[in-house]
Amino acid sequence: MRLTSRLGLPVAWLLAVALLALGLGGPALAHTRSESHSDWQINGTHIEATIAIPDTTLKMLKPPEAWLRADQIARYLAGKVSVTADGQPCANPGGARPLAATAQFQRVLFQFDCPTPKNIKLHFTGFFEIVPSHTNFAQIQPAGGDFIEQLFTSDSQTIDLSAGAQNPLRNASFFKYMQLGMMHIFTGVDHMSFLVGLVLISRRLKDLLFVVTGFTIGHSCTLALAVTGILRPHAEYIDALVALTIAMVGAENIAVATGKPGIVALGMGGLLALMALGHMLGLGGLPTLLVLGAGIFAANYLMISGHLRDAARVRLVVTLVFGLIHGFGFAAGLLEMQLPKERLAELLLGFNLGVEVGQVTLVLTCVGIAALLVKFKMGLPRALVVDVCSAALVGIGLYWFLGRAYA
Repeated sequence: MRLTSRLGLPVAWLLAVALLALGLGGPALAHTRSESHSDWQINGTHIEATIAIPDTTLKMLKPPEAWLRADQIARYLAGKVSVTADGQPCANPGGARPLAATAQFQRVLFQFDCPTPKNIKLHFTGFFEIVPSHTNFAQIQPAGGDFIEQLFTSDSQTIDLSAGAQNPLRNASFFKYMQLGMMHIFTGVDHMSFLVGLVLISRRLKDLLFVVTGFTIGHSCTLALAVTGILRPHAEYIDALVALTIAMVGAENIAVATGKPGIVALGMGGLLALMALGHMLGLGGLPTLLVLGAGIFAANYLMISGHLRDAARVRLVVTLVFGLIHGFGFAAGLLEMQLPKERLAELLLGFNLGVEVGQVTLVLTCVGIAALLVKFKMGLPRALVVDVCSAALVGIGLYWFLGRAYA
């Protein structure tokens, strides 16, 4: 079955709509999730809580002018961080106090004095009314007790330490980690954009099988390498390269559709070469060798794929490389959770299966909706749609790439 006539038109049409929504959403919908971190030091009846918010999260919040200064953030968090002991509120005489800024973070300190050390409950309600999917990664250190990690979410804004404070991540089921893997796909718009882009460039069912297989092998390898500590790349580099893979998918479509891969390869490679030169001249951004290597790879791949009559098998290798990059992105969330070593293999398998379920669900949904659109004759001319959608992929991918490279 060929995807050109059956699936190509509507999938591209759907992608155009999705990319329009992404463009309207702006950087808030990039792969970087809305998240914050909290550190709770418990010493009897005295509790200190430090809330750390990444600058990337603050840039996602609206209105942006409300988050320019640490004192503004402290005023917002006042009343949204609290502690109770045996049902009684703990005093917070100092209020929310901004701390000296650290690189890429804003920090706020709370100090609580409780009437009793019994039945301690921690409460965090910040940011959920602005971004419902916001997550706070809580690290809790009771006096003389085991280190605890838990999550504050919109559905779980209280952590109860009265029942031994079991770490839900340590005791979470295999299926819970599958759920986390699925949500990582469904809440990562750049991962979703890349996957839909793979559907767009796949003209036959066999092509789609090749690219999804390559992507799966790639991200499975680096997810395991990162979580086990064998490789730990810089997260900001990975986020930027993930965005570049989206632009690459669109650029490949343009190279094939126009029959002028040389021009497309020169444009993509030239941009990356200029970025590398800029870094050498002190203009910031990603490391020179990283950007230069990406430029050489991009230019050569676009030249090769543009001249091949059947690039399906080449795409398997290339999407494997792209999968290696995305796998490090998938690992970022798991690394923050500090998985228990005794269950590492089991939980890693669960998370990876969840990622697979998420991506297969997304691909099948696109294909299914595409089939319905074809049935009701809602397709558009392929040449027009592919060009527009590919240009949109390049545009949104480069927008995210440049934003992350120079963040």
